[in-house]
Amino acid sequence: MMANEKSDSGFESSTPKNKILIVTITLIISFIVFVFSVMIRNSIKPDVINLSNIIESKDGEYFVQANEALVETMLDRWLPNDIFWPTVFLDNMPNFQLGVLEVVRYNTRVLRDNLTRMRTTDKLDSHAEKAFTSFSNDPYKWLFPSAESKWNEGYNSLGLYHENLISGASTFYPRADNLAQLLDQYISLMGGVNTKLISAAKKAQKPTAAGGKSPIDVIGVEEKTSEVVVPWHEIDDNFYYAQGVAYALHLSFKAIKRDFYSVLQDKNSLSLIDTIIEVLDRCNFEPLLIFNGAPDCIFANHSLNLSGVFNDARQKINSLTVALRQG
Repeated sequence: MMANEKSDSGFESSTPKNKILIVTITLIISFIVFVFSVMIRNSIKPDVINLSNIIESKDGEYFVQANEALVETMLDRWLPNDIFWPTVFLDNMPNFQLGVLEVVRYNTRVLRDNLTRMRTTDKLDSHAEKAFTSFSNDPYKWLFPSAESKWNEGYNSLGLYHENLISGASTFYPRADNLAQLLDQYISLMGGVNTKLISAAKKAQKPTAAGGKSPIDVIGVEEKTSEVVVPWHEIDDNFYYAQGVAYALHLSFKAIKRDFYSVLQDKNSLSLIDTIIEVLDRCNFEPLLIFNGAPDCIFANHSLNLSGVFNDARQKINSLTVALRQG
């Protein structure tokens, strides 16, 4: 009888310990699930954007609509300036968003300087100028002002320009020379992006002076600059930045086709711009892991895979600028 009582007493005394263990394990599992859920949700790239049809649209409305849509994806969850755990450890989506931002900056700069003016001596459109200034803000600032607040200001400025465009208070000139100016900016941006893609995984080299000597050993001799090198730990960041650029350009060219339709038709370039849109769409693929394999390796080299498609789009854009200027 006494033995049974001791046994029962021992069972009862261990029950609180078991409960604490179960609660602790449950909290740990819940915490892990929460972290993974937040990280996964914020690692998903935005869906492909389709422009809505505008009845009796004014020239430039599709271009503005495209940039407004791109800014909306940035406002939805801007990550590069995040200081909170666990999303502060994300790097792929923040770099994707920085790529999108760069295209928005190029678009609004050309909108301000060329597309809204008949001549370069004409007055700048105040809303287009405000939009470009807002998007030029530091994307990593968290406060005073935050990046999100400046993107919101730029978004509102685009909206005001859009309203003025419909009412006739603002202008948009879909000319061949203006489109060529915009495409030149794209080619310049894409050239830098593609250079980093093809330079991925190359070993960093220190600048060397003439004769292979250290710059310290040779005074008065001009140093040779080293080529662009992407450190191995930034290969995935560089990959997603390039995808962000391609994503934003894909939508921009959809808008360009509609707003510059007459110009493209006159230059026999409608099929060419369709090809550009199709090639840019092919840049949107999602590897499970970003590999940087050698040519004889069983693993892919995703940077070079993306570079091949990306550079194909760039070459076709260059052909389009030639057609606009000479066609």
